Amino acid sequence: MSSASSLTRPTPALIDRFAAIVGPAHALTDAEATLPYRTEWRDRFPGATPLVLRPGSTAEVSAILALANDARVAIVPQSGNTGLVGAQVPDQSGSEIVLSLDRMTRIRAVDAEGYTLTAEAGAILADVQAAAEEAGRLFPLSLGAEGSCRIGGNISSNAGGTAVLAYGNTRDLVLGLEVVLADGRIWEGLTGLRKDNTGYDLKQLFIGGEGTLGVVTAAVLKLYPRPRGQAIAFAAVESPAAALSLFTQARERAGHDLTGFELMPRIGLQMVLDHLPGTRDPLAEASPWYVLIEIASGHSDEQASAALEDVLGAAFEAGMVSDAAIAQSIADRKAFWHLRHGMSEAQKPEGGSIKHDVSVPVARVPEFLDEAIAAVEAMVPGCRPVPFGHLGDGNIHFNVTQPLGADKAEYLARWEKMNALVHGIVASYRGSISAEHGIGRLKRDLLPDVKGPVAMDMMRAIKAAFDPNGILNPGKML
Repeated sequence: MSSASSLTRPTPALIDRFAAIVGPAHALTDAEATLPYRTEWRDRFPGATPLVLRPGSTAEVSAILALANDARVAIVPQSGNTGLVGAQVPDQSGSEIVLSLDRMTRIRAVDAEGYTLTAEAGAILADVQAAAEEAGRLFPLSLGAEGSCRIGGNISSNAGGTAVLAYGNTRDLVLGLEVVLADGRIWEGLTGLRKDNTGYDLKQLFIGGEGTLGVVTAAVLKLYPRPRGQAIAFAAVESPAAALSLFTQARERAGHDLTGFELMPRIGLQMVLDHLPGTRDPLAEASPWYVLIEIASGHSDEQASAALEDVLGAAFEAGMVSDAAIAQSIADRKAFWHLRHGMSEAQKPEGGSIKHDVSVPVARVPEFLDEAIAAVEAMVPGCRPVPFGHLGDGNIHFNVTQPLGADKAEYLARWEKMNALVHGIVASYRGSISAEHGIGRLKRDLLPDVKGPVAMDMMRAIKAAFDPNGILNPGKML
């Protein structure tokens, strides 16, 4: 596989050839026009690019990659640019071309009877959800950025979200892919088959591949029956241990109808209440911790509500829950979820935040939180841990906000040191340093120690086989 040093900076003549593929209106070179494509949400990885290409078809993507491969020019695939690890933005060399799929937004087909939907990579997740709903079906992938993130990015990062407990990660929701390889060849794997044992499951290489092996241009997605009933509660608990006991009981009583179980600390909820307009505390008194519980039903709201009340009733009796509010309307349900989805956004006004997207075995989440919170507070006295997330699948966003009044830059300079501390604790639980956000540039240099030499050799061999010239997203993941 070629190294990044063997790649070339595109000349003006080459830029003109790339632009001719998509047309001048969709080839951006102006600094202001390219700014949204070379910056990312956390502002950790500012980039530079001589060109942003916005193809409108798979054939145009194919032509772009064929030319890039021949000319040895780096290509950075991008969908909604909502990633959190820097996988979707160019570096600062000014030699990498951004390939944006944001024009390829078509829902190509909906097969209600076969429970599948075929969408192009630039389709916004919320639009895919709406297309499924219009057909009387459910596409269950759900996350805070669903109004702007796109299916191609969801697939390339193997997005998780709040419905993993019931439906799995994006990896579990993809039946087939259309992918343009580094040399421009198109792999047409858009099958909706549920069973196919004809060799390697190639699509899995591209799901979570962060655009390093090929460019996903379309996907066949798995749909589900729409729940006919839903019930949501916002409950106060004393500790993560109490939340875990509540989860265990809810899983036993509700089974697969338990579709959401999210853990939040009081400090995180308070940040949401302080900084996000229109939010309100669902409960009269503050609690150290909260859980959001969602139960679905294939029959009715009444059945879902009965199941939720059964769970909460037993929890109150056992002393697991001190208070709870049950959503009485669709507006209430949205408001409860807004509190959870707003937790990342609400931390920004509080200053610097050092992030950790980790997972540990579900049964050990309380133990991990106790140890990690104590460790970061000892490292940075006055820091404010804000751990929240998907207790039901063991994924905790262990964010740590700077002390009140601290210098932001000075605090964020501790990023790597605090990461090493927290990730070391995660390793002792045999957990993961990237549960759902991916590797990108943020965690690339941490990967060898996590995966080990044999796994890294296997990954490099796959990269070399699919992209021998190293043009696809260089410097990301590997």
